[in-house]
Amino acid sequence: MRFSVSSGSGQVLASGRLLIQTEESGVQRLCFESDRGTFITGGEIAPDGDLTEAATELYREFFRAWGVMGITMTSIA
Repeated sequence: MRFSVSSGSGQVLASGRLLIQTEESGVQRLCFESDRGTFITGGEIAPDGDLTEAATELYREFFRAWGVMGITMTSIA
């Protein structure tokens, strides 16, 4: 799925895709890969498929990467 990631002021920080990365241990993580190659690893996806904690951790990693709070993700074609 493709997304743009924007700051609270509307500045587009990156465009890219969400993906699920499976580790050797079988743990799955929600990740974002930008069109420019930035790879941000989010949290673990719950065994029942719930993405709440994974998405929360991904947003924390967005803050660490760009230093911006109030990030919005918008689906793009």
